[in-house]
Amino acid sequence: MKTITFIGNGNMALSIAKGLKENYCIEVVGRDLEKLDKFESEINVKIGKYILDDFDMSDKTVLLCVKPANVEEISTKLQGKARVIFSVLAGTSLAKIKQNLNPQAVVRTMPNLAASVGRSMTTMTGDEEFKEEAFELLGTIGKTRWLQSEKEIDIATALAGSGPAYLALIAEALTDGAVEQGLRRDDAMDIMRGLFGGFGELIQDVHPAILKDGVMSPGGTTAAGYRALEDAGVRGACMNAINRAYKKAKEL
Repeated sequence: MKTITFIGNGNMALSIAKGLKENYCIEVVGRDLEKLDKFESEINVKIGKYILDDFDMSDKTVLLCVKPANVEEISTKLQGKARVIFSVLAGTSLAKIKQNLNPQAVVRTMPNLAASVGRSMTTMTGDEEFKEEAFELLGTIGKTRWLQSEKEIDIATALAGSGPAYLALIAEALTDGAVEQGLRRDDAMDIMRGLFGGFGELIQDVHPAILKDGVMSPGGTTAAGYRALEDAGVRGACMNAINRAYKKAKEL
């Protein structure tokens, strides 16, 4: 199997590693051996474990998973020229990665936490000669889409990268609403999970507006609830969430 070198061992690295472990040999570079041991136990696969200082990246295929603010710092600790860096750093440009880490090539990617269950929506852009390799690598953890510019991937970061947090808020709020009306918490949670699971399948092939129209009968319960969402400005709030997250991605 091919080897993937993770630089960084946080939550995103862990989610991706769980998705890749069946198809790739994994090695992880971090600051703390104890944390690397924990990383290994959580993905339940034997990995190569290396300390960051003076690690040699020469000719390696690297998944860069550190915090965006740490790029300059780690550049002083790493050695060698990676054959390609697949970066998952939000808002961190191709130019910045090339300037600091000097790889042969860079592809910016934006997976999300669903990578751990093979259902990530990963967007990518960068050096075109690694496009097919990016599809092969990130396709093991879910769906992929190649975008034409870094502006587009910053927007996609706001949608797919941050999106699980927004959907989690909606899921929690809907569940709380059912509990408020008298449904038991465990029943509400189970029903909400079934709702999201089924909706996730339907939305693959049906436009959201058509789904909505199919549920909303004249003068019915859905129409009443939908009016409450519109009165509360939920549509505008969702659009504003994408706007703010995109602006933040540009600032990083």
